Amino acid sequence: MPVILFQGDSITDAGRNRRVPDENDASALGGGYPLIAASHMLRAHPDGELRIFNRGVSGDKVPALQARWETDTIALKPDILSILVGVNDFWHKLTGGYAGTVADFESQYAGLLHDTKQALPNVRFVVLEPFVLVTGAVDAKWFPEFDERRAVAARVAKDAGATFIPLQSMFTQLAKSAPPNYWLADGVHPTIAGHAAIADRWREAVGL
Repeated sequence: MPVILFQGDSITDAGRNRRVPDENDASALGGGYPLIAASHMLRAHPDGELRIFNRGVSGDKVPALQARWETDTIALKPDILSILVGVNDFWHKLTGGYAGTVADFESQYAGLLHDTKQALPNVRFVVLEPFVLVTGAVDAKWFPEFDERRAVAARVAKDAGATFIPLQSMFTQLAKSAPPNYWLADGVHPTIAGHAAIADRWREAVGL
């Protein structure tokens, strides 16, 4: 049975119940785009062939992913590994005393995918672009460095042969139809409408 694993930070975590490790469980999938995408995929594949997990953890940066990767990723042996990370790698420089540079982000992210491919040669990577809108916690201090980190995600994805899902342009366009906080409540974390938009784009890109 194909295994799909969603990995990342709070945007992926979305309040999931960490006491429930099971696949295809609503509480274990959280209240965000993994649940929305999974609900459509499971409806379309009632034969029971899909096993879908969420292992996002709020607050994670790439080094935190590395620290828990063996247990939370490699051990699950995903066929499709979806990763959304990067916003905390910059945001925590503003709020948490983190000092990681853009170069650190690139080398760590590329190393994570390289090591994963060594352990899981047949895995399909899906890399989601980090995104923000200028509202709430996001102001001019985020730029241009956050844009440099978005570019890193695109390069890392290309080098790893990943399916890359650009999300910044999507949210920028969506913000023309409703205020930024309609889509991203604090400029970073999606509302239910924002999560639905990510889920739609994910399913379109992945083909499920």
